Amino acid sequence: MTDTPTTATGTSAPKRLFIKTYGCQMNVYDSERMADVLRPLGYAPTDVVEEADFVILNTCHIREKAAEKVYSELGKLRQLKEAKDGGLTIAVAGCVAQAEGEEIMRRQPAVDLVVGPQAYHQLPELLTRTARARGERIAADFAPEDKFDALPTGRAVEGVTAFLTVQEGCDKFCTFCVVPYTRGAEWSRPVAAVLAEARDLAARGVREITLLGQNVNAYNGEGPDGRRSSLAHLAAALAEIPGLDRIRYTTSHPNDFSDDLIAAHRDLQQLMPYLHLPVQSGSDRILRLMNRRHGRQAYLDLIDRIREARPDLALSSDFIVGFPGETDRDFEDTLDLVRRVGYASSFSFLYSPRPGTPAATMAAPVPDEVARSRLHALQALLTNQQVAFNAAQAGRTLPVLFEKRGRHSRQAIGRSPFLQSVHVDDADHLIGRIVEVEIVSGQQNSLTGRLPVATEDAMPPLRQRATASRAVGATPA
Repeated sequence: MTDTPTTATGTSAPKRLFIKTYGCQMNVYDSERMADVLRPLGYAPTDVVEEADFVILNTCHIREKAAEKVYSELGKLRQLKEAKDGGLTIAVAGCVAQAEGEEIMRRQPAVDLVVGPQAYHQLPELLTRTARARGERIAADFAPEDKFDALPTGRAVEGVTAFLTVQEGCDKFCTFCVVPYTRGAEWSRPVAAVLAEARDLAARGVREITLLGQNVNAYNGEGPDGRRSSLAHLAAALAEIPGLDRIRYTTSHPNDFSDDLIAAHRDLQQLMPYLHLPVQSGSDRILRLMNRRHGRQAYLDLIDRIREARPDLALSSDFIVGFPGETDRDFEDTLDLVRRVGYASSFSFLYSPRPGTPAATMAAPVPDEVARSRLHALQALLTNQQVAFNAAQAGRTLPVLFEKRGRHSRQAIGRSPFLQSVHVDDADHLIGRIVEVEIVSGQQNSLTGRLPVATEDAMPPLRQRATASRAVGATPA
C-alpha cells in the first residue's frame, strides 16, 4: 500500500502530531488509535512534518526492504530534529519496531521511543517519561487485551467509513511471513467490546465498517454468554446496529473459512459481496513449501462453495511470485488458477526474504530477472480481469455509499458494494448517503456513474431494501 500521512484530530494546541503509516489497514487503524491516546495530552494534527513536535513512524514488516525504508526516513527526521535543536520527539511503532527493537535505538540514536503493536496504549506514559528524563524507551511486549482495555472510548472519526480491529496475530506460520513473530498468537476481542465500539462509530455517522485482523475469519471472541463467537455471528450482531448498513472484513485465510461464514454471505444483506482471500500460489508444491496447509483444489472448491452462496461475489487475492524453488511449471499453475477463479482485483509481489522466517534459509532462489518477468505476466493477467470486471458494470445500477468530494466541482466519490471507487458529478450533496447510481463506464481502477433522473436524496438504508444488488455483479472471465 501507499505510505500515507495520518494525523490526529483535536482542538487547537501548541503541540503538533505527525504520524506516517506504512502497510496494511490494521496499521491505519492503529495510527488512528495512537492519535486518540495522544489527543488528551494536547497533540493536535498536522500533515506537515516540519511543523511537528512529535513524529511517529508506524511501520510494516511485510513489504520488501521495510526496515531499510524506515531507517532512510529516520535519517531525514534526525536532520529535522537537529534543525529544531532537539525540539522533536521521534517514535518508531508497529511491526518493524517489534522485530528490530533495540537495534533501532542503536542504529539511530535520534529515536526516542520504540513501541510495538501491542503497546501503543502506553504512549502517553512513555512520552512523559521521555520528556522528563529520557527514561524507559522500549515497550514491545504486552498482551493485546491490555492494549484494547487501555484505549480511550470515543474514537475520532472522519467520514462515513471506518476500520475496526477485531482480531490480532496469526497461528498459521507461513514460511514467508513475520506476522506470528511481530504480532504474536491469534487473539480475538470480546463481542461486547467490538459491538460497543461499532455502536459508537455508528452514532458518529459511520455507515460502513471494515473488520480487521491478520487472520480475521479465525475470530472467536467471547460472547456475553461466555461462549465463543465466530466471525459470522459477530457480523450478524453488528448488522442489528441502527445506521450500520455495510460490513466488510479483511484479511482471511482459506483454512478458517467456515460454513456459517459462507451462509452469512448468502443471508446477511449488510455483508458486502466482496471478499479478499489470499492464496499466494497456484502450485501445490509451492503451497507446501509456504506451509499454507491447503492445496489448490481445496481453494478452488472453497471458491465454488462461496460463489454458490453468493453468485455475484467479487474476489480479490494476494500472490507471491518467485518464491524459492518456484519453477516455470509452478508459475503456470498460478496463472491457471487465476484464469479459473477470475478476480475483480488482486495484489501481487516479488518474493522478498524476511529475516527469521524459514523461507529466508531456503535454497534455490529464483533469479531476479526470471521472477520479474513472471510478475509482469501475472500482473498483466490480473489487470485484464480487473478491467473486464469493472467494464461489466456499465449499464447497471449499483447502490453507492458516497464518502467524499471529488476533484471536480460538485463531484462526489463513493464505493460500490464491490469496493469499486465510483465518481459521480452533481452528487456532493449526497455525501454520507447510499444512492442508486447508473454506471456509465468502468475503468481499470474506478467506475463513472450518474444519478438517475428521478433520484431524490438518498435511497433507504440497505437493510430496508430488497437484495436487488445481488443481481448486478459480474464474475470476471
